[in-house]
This record gives sequence, structure tokens and C-alpha cells, in this order.
Amino acid sequence: MTKRLHIPVLLEEILDRLDPKPGETYADCTAGLGGHAVAVGARLAPGGRIVLNDADAGNLEQAADRVATEAPGVEIQPIHGNFASLPRRLVAKGQQADMVLADLGFASNQMDDPERGFAFSRDGPLDMRLDPAGLTTAADLVATLPEDELVRILREYGEEKAARPIARKIIAARQEGPIATTAQLAAMVRRVVRTGGGIDPATRTFQALRIAVNDELGSLEGLLAAVQRGARMHGEGWLAAGARVAIVSFHSLEDRMVKRAFGALVRDGLAEPIGRQPTTAGEDEVSVNPRSRSAKLRAIRLIETGKAQPPGL
Repeated sequence: MTKRLHIPVLLEEILDRLDPKPGETYADCTAGLGGHAVAVGARLAPGGRIVLNDADAGNLEQAADRVATEAPGVEIQPIHGNFASLPRRLVAKGQQADMVLADLGFASNQMDDPERGFAFSRDGPLDMRLDPAGLTTAADLVATLPEDELVRILREYGEEKAARPIARKIIAARQEGPIATTAQLAAMVRRVVRTGGGIDPATRTFQALRIAVNDELGSLEGLLAAVQRGARMHGEGWLAAGARVAIVSFHSLEDRMVKRAFGALVRDGLAEPIGRQPTTAGEDEVSVNPRSRSAKLRAIRLIETGKAQPPGL
């Protein structure tokens, strides 16, 4: 099967919001396959630095190699791990970021590889780990969690109205044998939920389990807290004075968290919004990259000490 080309989402809009300049430091919280980093890196030379962070060690290596080839003259610093720990690791290195991007989507090779278990278009193991070295898979969750915890995950992370019937179906099915593949789980959910409001009925269940496996909302909460702390340090912490921070979310749970955190900084006079909030993909981009349809970009610029308070979001 031909591999699908990975297309970085909202690329021109992100470049506009981050406004990279030679010599600056760019922190890419979710490097993926390096699409955004290559474009930013082209504007950082000479003397710029790109900090590439990713939970997927394989993708991180690919991103670093790609940036080195396509954006020469820029220092590359790969960091493997959860992006929530990136601010602390930058502080430990005595470094500050002038620009921060967190694209909360997934690289095409992760979504398209059935062995990773993120999707149900092709059968594969029920895995869903962003870091393949992680301890807990989606199969582990459906095999061990009690009914009430499954219900909570499906409701909170998947906004699934049929959370209780799906959880009961999972509990009953696992008594007969392990639920080990994406096809097994998807078929099970479809027997409970006949329609999905225009999407596959299994979509919300898969989203919920993926979020739980990778603690995605906890990681985002940690990053947003670090942004808020950095803004209050006025250039003395991991964020440089006047730093620009951009986050691309792909579902309402993430977007609400970003909107709330950024809005608080704006109201407190610590940041100003950059561009339309949120910014979404246009028809041309969606036609080329359908996954961009649900992307929402929010961006802020930290206000340097002594600057006037900006208008609200």
C-alpha cells in the first residue's frame, strides 16, 4: 500500500502566528515527522535552535534527520518524552523558547499503521500508545477496568452518550475471551450504537481510550500550566520575553482547555491573542488534507514587562 504523504496542518497560519526570526529558539512539543519544524527552521538561520520533542522515539529520529537535511544552519536538539515535561527540561538546560508549538494531532504514519492500533479502518492490535515503550495499552484498559471507570472514560474523553451500554458490552465480551484487536472492539461498539451522527459509531470510543492510554488531557493541562507560570515570570523562566505560543487542537475537550488557559492570561494582561481565535483550515487545505477539518489553532504572544494590557479574546 502506498504511504500517505504527511502534510503539516495549518502551516502558513502557524508561521504567521509564530513569526520566526533568525537566531531564535523554537520548541516543537510534538515534532511528529518534522513538517512544521522544517518550515520554521528555514527562517531561523543563522544561529537559531530547534528543540524537537516527541513521545515517539522513531518519529523523533526521523524528524531530526529531516530538519538537519532541509533546514541546514540551525542547531537541532531532540528530546524524547512527554511534552508536559519539556518546560522543566529546557530550564535544566538553561534555555528559553521564543516560540512554542504543540500540534495535538498525530503523524500520518502513526494513524496509518495498523500495528499501532489507533484506527479501525484496518485490523490491528488494540494498542494506541504514542510511546511504544509505554506500559499500558488500550487492550489492557478494556481487559481490566471496572464498568464505572470505563463509563467515566467514555463519557469524559469520548463524550459518548451510550457509555454505559458500551461498557457493559465490553465487560460481558471479555468474560468470553480477550478483546485484543481494533476490529473486535469496533464491531462490538457498532452492535450497541447503530449510528454515529455522520461518523463511525466506534469513533468516540476509540478517541476516549486513546486519550486515557496516553493521558493526553493531563499532559495538555501540564503544558498549559507551564505556559501560565512562564508568562508570570516575564522572561525569567522557560519562555523568553515576548514568546509566541501556538496550540493546534482536534477535539472540543482540548480546545476548551486551551481557550480557558489562554483567555485567563489575556484577561490578566500577561498575553495578547494573535490572529483569529480559533483559526481553522480553509476549503483548499481540507480538500488536500481532510484531517485538517477538525483542527483549531489558538495563539498568544506574551506581553513584555511594562506593555499595556491588550483587549480580551
